[in-house]
Amino acid sequence: MKTMKLGSSDLNVPVIAVGCMRMSALKPAQAEKFIQTALDIQLNFFDHADIYGGGSCEEIFADAIHMNDDVREKILLQSKCGIRKGMFDFSKEHILKSVEGSLKRLKTDYLDVLLLHRPDALVEPEEVAEAFDILESTGKVRNFGVSNQKPMQIELLKKYVRQPLVANQLQLSITNANMIGNGMNVNMENSSAVDRDGSILDYCRLNDITIQPWSPFQYGFFEGVYLDNDKFPELNTKINEIAEKYNVTNTTIVIAWLLRHPAQMQPISGTMKPSRLKEICSAVDIKLTRSEWYEIYRAAGNILP
Repeated sequence: MKTMKLGSSDLNVPVIAVGCMRMSALKPAQAEKFIQTALDIQLNFFDHADIYGGGSCEEIFADAIHMNDDVREKILLQSKCGIRKGMFDFSKEHILKSVEGSLKRLKTDYLDVLLLHRPDALVEPEEVAEAFDILESTGKVRNFGVSNQKPMQIELLKKYVRQPLVANQLQLSITNANMIGNGMNVNMENSSAVDRDGSILDYCRLNDITIQPWSPFQYGFFEGVYLDNDKFPELNTKINEIAEKYNVTNTTIVIAWLLRHPAQMQPISGTMKPSRLKEICSAVDIKLTRSEWYEIYRAAGNILP
C-alpha cells in the first residue's frame, strides 16, 4: 500500500483511510472479517467519530480488532468530536469529555489524530487551544485537525492553537466537486464560479493540510450513490469505459479520480464490504491520464469555462 505524510505531521499514513461510520450495522464476525481484510491489504488508518452509531462504532471496532498494546502499535486511529444533538460544541469541556469517551470505547490511551467535526458558530478558539494543549501534554492526542472548515475558520483557530492542523475532512466526489470547479471558473458568471468554500482546496495545499474526501461515492448530501444510478447515465458510461480499459471496477476508478489530483488527498472509504474495500485499494496502482480525468469530470455535468 502506498503511503503519504499526513499534512505537516510525522505520520506516514496509507493513501486510503478506512471509514468506520457504518460499522454499527455489522455483526461481530462481520466486523472482525472487515477489519482483518483492511489490515491484510495494509490499510491501517481508521477514521471514527464520537457520534458514529452513538459511540457504538468505536466499541465494535475495538472488540473486532481485539485491541491490546501490540495491536495498537500497528494501527493509526483518528476520531472526531463537536457534533451534539441539535448543536455543535467546540467548548473545552466538551472536547475533553468527547476524547475521554472515544479513548474508553476504543480501548486505547491515545488518538493519533483528533478532528473538530463541524464548525461551531459559538466557537471560542481560546478554549479550543486550551483543550488541545491539555490533550497533547497528557499524551491523549498526538495530532490535530478539522473537518468541513473554510480557510478563515481555520485561520481563526490558528491564531490561538499552537499545534499544526494537519487534516481537513471535506465532502468531495465527482458529483460534488465545487471546490475543484470554482478554481477553474474564475471571472465567470455561471454557478460554478460561486465560491462556497473560500478556495479551501488551494488553501489546504498552501498550508500543508491534507484533504480527506468523505462520501466519495455519494451525490448531494447523502442522497445516494451515483455509480450504477440511472440519474447519471453519461457519468456511468464514461467511468465504465475507463474501468474496462484498466481492467478494474467502477469503484476503483472513482477513487483513482480523486488520487489523480495533485493535492495528494487521502480519501475516506465508507464501505463495510471486504470485497469493495479491495476494489478501493486497487486505485493506488492506477494513474488516470489528464484526458481521462477531465472526461470523467465533464461527464458528471461539471462545466469548463
